[in-house]
Amino acid sequence: MRDIISSLDFSKEDFLTIFSLADEIEKGKRLKLQEEKVVATAFFEPSTRTHLSFTTAALRLGAKTIGFSSTEGISEAKGENFADTIRMLENYSDCIIIRHKFDGAAKFASEISNKPIINAGDGKHEHPTQTLIDIYTVYKSFGSPDNLTYGILGDLKYARTVNSLLRGLTRFKPRFVYLISPEPLKARKEILSELNYPYKEIDSPSEVISEIDVLYVTRIQKERFPDEMEYEKVKESYTVDENLVNQMKKDSIILHPLPRVNEIDRRIDSKPQAKYFYQASLGVPIRMSLLYKILSGEW
Repeated sequence: MRDIISSLDFSKEDFLTIFSLADEIEKGKRLKLQEEKVVATAFFEPSTRTHLSFTTAALRLGAKTIGFSSTEGISEAKGENFADTIRMLENYSDCIIIRHKFDGAAKFASEISNKPIINAGDGKHEHPTQTLIDIYTVYKSFGSPDNLTYGILGDLKYARTVNSLLRGLTRFKPRFVYLISPEPLKARKEILSELNYPYKEIDSPSEVISEIDVLYVTRIQKERFPDEMEYEKVKESYTVDENLVNQMKKDSIILHPLPRVNEIDRRIDSKPQAKYFYQASLGVPIRMSLLYKILSGEW
């Protein structure tokens, strides 16, 4: 059994295997685990889509779920340390899904637990299962993530979904990736050093929007800023509005990991390029596929 801590834990073959299984689920395949399993959801940080879609995925596979979606009411609120909480969850479950505000929390948990750990987002580090969903949406829209021009817009410094997506795309062959952000929110150098595809950092989407096939938008991560003054300076840096979308290719797509604040005008929701709610709907089949592979012992 394996841990999923980073999108780099997936090979290209892994991505395509998960996508193929998710396709079958979408077409109505009833996937059930042969043995009764228990999945623990340890969400030390608030979540809506990720928590609910993992829980739904586990239940549809025939697994039982235990866990929590905030630190209120658990022993950590009384002072129990993180390591002890993980050890207790290990005793009660076959797999632990973790979300935490600290970078590296999932990796630390994997070093303690003998049960598989799935990272559901750790601080500003990574969110690998979101990347499965993101690239699957591209795969469903274009037939392949390869040979496309991507624009990644917004908070590239603190958004863990961006880190995971940039790393996940190294398993494919993007034609080009534009990294679009204000100076204070540029992607971190250690992430850029890992990229094996052509990219360019720019500060405005308007100059390249007509080239882009996939526009990936992220909110400004207020909760990750060490200084609220820094957040106030950049919080309204970009809004994807009708003027911008009208310059996009007709078959291009707009993605967003959600939740959004004001970075995409709600009038865009009815545009054919707006795929972010469709993207969110793919969370259950993708996470069912991943949980099935791990809990069945295939991975």
